[in-house]
Amino acid sequence: MLKKLLFLFLASILICSNLIAQNDSINKKRLAGVVIGESVGITASLIGLNSLWYKDYPRSSFHFFNDNDEWFVMDKIGHFTTTYHIGRIGYGIYRWTGIENNKAIWYGGSTGLIYLTTIEVLDAFSTEWGFSWGDMFANTAGAALFMGQEFAWKEQRISVKYSFMPSKYAEYRPELLGENTIQQSLKDYNGQTYWLSVNPYSFLSEDSRFPKFINIAFGYGADGMTGAVENPAGISPDFKRYRQYYFSLDLDLTKIPCKRKWVKTVLSTLNIVKIPFPTLEYNKEKGVLFHPLYF
Repeated sequence: MLKKLLFLFLASILICSNLIAQNDSINKKRLAGVVIGESVGITASLIGLNSLWYKDYPRSSFHFFNDNDEWFVMDKIGHFTTTYHIGRIGYGIYRWTGIENNKAIWYGGSTGLIYLTTIEVLDAFSTEWGFSWGDMFANTAGAALFMGQEFAWKEQRISVKYSFMPSKYAEYRPELLGENTIQQSLKDYNGQTYWLSVNPYSFLSEDSRFPKFINIAFGYGADGMTGAVENPAGISPDFKRYRQYYFSLDLDLTKIPCKRKWVKTVLSTLNIVKIPFPTLEYNKEKGVLFHPLYF
């Protein structure tokens, strides 16, 4: 199944790139580099995911799976964030090749949705998971947030960001939550926080003195989870499961003044990460907390 999906995905990239390249304004050498890079990246990532997620579980026929009550929807927000940023980066790459702006929004913005849909199909053929409409809604919402802002404002006034710190829970179920830091950054939702980072300057008049690169960030996380819906008895202490809500400041790295293009590219790529700042947290177990510096 993985080989078939890879073939279909790569074939679609080649067909689309051939149609795009017929436009004389396109830098065909750059487009060729993008196609090769996408092909290698997609192949490597799907093979890696197959090894990390699917290899230890038997295959099945295509089936659906309702997982909307798992992990306090942290997994859904992860889908939303991933699709948003693949679309954002994809748009920038397609613009670099010379593709007209609106077409680049569609081509780049939908890249993440197509890629995550491919992964969803892999889920559908695994006995451990299944095709999740909740995941697909999150995937679509992430792509829509990016494309909608580009079409409406020609910029991203509201960014989606991610932060991670290893939690104490992975040691109790490393096979589920990850055996090392890299695996835990993907699997352990206890250590992840997702943010909506809003740029106030973008909504103000052009003569505003508000700093262009200062954002206000609203975060969401969850804690105490050693199982998807409930914590299994006898495996770990009786941890309390609860949601966490955060308020903080952030930096929009794309609005930091710089003249060198490569620096702008690096800052744009790093803009997925929430910058550490003093942060307020609220959760129902401990009430309001202040973190002098929270990542």
